[in-house]
Amino acid sequence: MSQHYSYPAREEFARRLANKPFPKGLKTLFAVLALVGIATFLGGVFTGQERAWHALHFNWLYFTVISTAGTAFAAVQRIVTGRWSRPIVRFAEGFVAFVPVAFVILLVILFFGREHIFTWAGRESITIAEKAAYLSPGFFLARGVILFGVITFLQLWFVYNSVRLDVAVLPEYGAKWAAGLRAKMRAGFGDERRELHSQHSLQGKVAIAVCMSFVIGWCVMAWDYSMTLSLHFQQTMYAWIVFMGGWVNMIMLLSMLTIWWRKHLEMKDVIGMDQLWDLGKLSFAFTAFFGYISFSQYLVIWYGNLPEETHFYRLRLTGVWKQVTQLVPIFAFILPFFGLISKAAKMYLPTFVLFAICSMIGIYLHRYVEVYPSIYGEATSLPFGIWEIGTTLGFVGVWGLCYSAFMDAFPVVRVFMMTTPCKDEVQIPVNARTMEPLPAHE
Repeated sequence: MSQHYSYPAREEFARRLANKPFPKGLKTLFAVLALVGIATFLGGVFTGQERAWHALHFNWLYFTVISTAGTAFAAVQRIVTGRWSRPIVRFAEGFVAFVPVAFVILLVILFFGREHIFTWAGRESITIAEKAAYLSPGFFLARGVILFGVITFLQLWFVYNSVRLDVAVLPEYGAKWAAGLRAKMRAGFGDERRELHSQHSLQGKVAIAVCMSFVIGWCVMAWDYSMTLSLHFQQTMYAWIVFMGGWVNMIMLLSMLTIWWRKHLEMKDVIGMDQLWDLGKLSFAFTAFFGYISFSQYLVIWYGNLPEETHFYRLRLTGVWKQVTQLVPIFAFILPFFGLISKAAKMYLPTFVLFAICSMIGIYLHRYVEVYPSIYGEATSLPFGIWEIGTTLGFVGVWGLCYSAFMDAFPVVRVFMMTTPCKDEVQIPVNARTMEPLPAHE
């Protein structure tokens, strides 16, 4: 990936960002969608429609994995000290704004919707002692609250420290409602070079924790909130497929947002085709990886001769679920894989957006067939209608409101890391206290 870039002066960044706030029309649209979704869900709950809870659950899985993957991506960029991503990494950090909301929704699911969603919580008895212990109410609730609570805390901490540097050098930027928070961030900001190295050192440690909590946390949460919906199914690759599907969609969504921000901010000189080319390669690579682990799930069952695991797929490849299941590999793998295999498709933005949207649809359908067949079994009609559509629109609206609020409150690009005279010093580890280069073994 390309590593040599020149950027405008800090004052030029301040001028450009001040003139390009997040469009009010989009925020109004997000607010309307959020109200539609909330009204749909509450209407379903108060009229006894259990599908409202099911729609909430599968949309929570879809949007939350993507949102937590955004900060994990930013953490990866810090771990590898990537310079190519400096103009675009804030677009991914903005995903964290939805994570606290997702935590609240998870609490609603765990404490109020558990018996409506999980068959073993009220309708199906658990006959295996080990599973009964694992899914006991106290352990199940504590596991969810602690795991996702840790993920939320670490991701907010990571992004806070990242944003702090930009807030310090752009004191006039940002929405008024967040002025107090920005003032708190600027408090105690000292020498620019020392701040760069102290924050870079801290971020390196937090980044590792963010990545580990993302992978380990979603392994357990994929088992708890997706795989246990089918009480008698267990599969070693399942958790990877859940969180890597969200990772692929995060790359796709980040790519589309980068294209939009590039045009909106009029920063083609800052966000060049190099960044979009790199995002295109990542999109293609992780699409291939997602296809590989998805196929591996079937392969393990075949060569291991595990007939007890075939019921999960037999159900999804028969009856009303068959067509939806068949659409998943088409949208999630075949179209984006073969569509993005050429350089031209990655560099021509309309085709890039087209295949990114295909991937988003494919993983959305993947989440649907993860959740719904396990709940409804051999249904006579496809349970997809007003509750699913309305709730999905609501999640789009809430996610958009969170993202736009974050981008209004803080600088939308990492101005500090692109304009500080010391920006290339982070490639060589420095003791943040003495400001001396660390020995190679440290």
